[in-house]
Formats: sequence, C-alpha cells, structure tokens
Amino acid sequence: MVRARVTQEVAGMAEARARLIGINHVALEVGDVDAALEFYGGLFGFELRGRVGSRMAFLDAGDQFVALSAPRRTAADEDRHVGFVVDSREAFAAAARAAGVALLPGRGTRFRDPWGNHIEVVQYDEVQFSKTPGVLRGMGLEGLPKTPAALAELREKGLADEVE
Repeated sequence: MVRARVTQEVAGMAEARARLIGINHVALEVGDVDAALEFYGGLFGFELRGRVGSRMAFLDAGDQFVALSAPRRTAADEDRHVGFVVDSREAFAAAARAAGVALLPGRGTRFRDPWGNHIEVVQYDEVQFSKTPGVLRGMGLEGLPKTPAALAELREKGLADEVE
C-alpha cells in the first residue's frame, strides 16, 4: 500500500515538518476576470468574496474559496486539473448544457473553461470531502447528506463522527 510506505518513510521526520491538513483556496488563471465571473456564474451558484481590481476575484465556498487571477500566464495541459465539489452534479450538468459548455468524454463530470482550465465536478454526498455542520449551516446547506459509500470511506479513516 502506497500510503503505508510513504508514512513509514517519513515517520522519523514527522516532528520536523508541518502536516498537510487541507486546501484553503485554488487559484485559476483566466484571461479576463469579468468574463470569468460571468462564465462561472452561469455554471455555479456562489457569492463573490471580494475583488482586487480587474486582476483577481474570489468565489466563496464557505471556509474555502476559488481565486480567479488574470492574466493567464501558463498554457493549459492535459493532466493538471482541480476538482470542485457541488451539492448537485445534475444541476451543474444542466447549467453546463444551457450555457453551451461541452462536458469532456470519459470518467467523471469534467470540462474546460474558456482559458483551458480543466475542472472536474464531484457531488458532495459521494466523496469523503466534508464540511463541518457549522460551515454547512452557514452556507445554507444544513443536513446535506453523504452516501453510505462516502461514509464508509470516512469511517475507515476515523473521520465520520461530525458528518453522520
């Protein structure tokens, strides 16, 4: 098992390093922040957390955010992507179709934005990613459930108490 091997290899260095515990935000390079706000606003419901002129905008995701940063400086590639968690993948897919956004073939619900960013969309109840009850309540999503499979993954890691 890779996880066990990595844990064993670094076990002696645990006190010397900070432990990765989550992602605060992801920054996506876009060509134009206003155009990106319009594009993403057609696909997702979100509140604008803030802006830095015409250079950056921040899409609120409760205790996390997505930063849109202009201008685009790096080229798109095939493997680099970010996964967004939504309350309803079906609602996202309907919005994507209505906006004329082509979903990519293959596994999962994926698309490229107009600037080449590769986005994968997953549904909250199907993945082990979890928000605390307080964060869900603050987002107006209190009681958002998890599937039995997602709960089993969380239980296996000892992380299921607050989401059950």
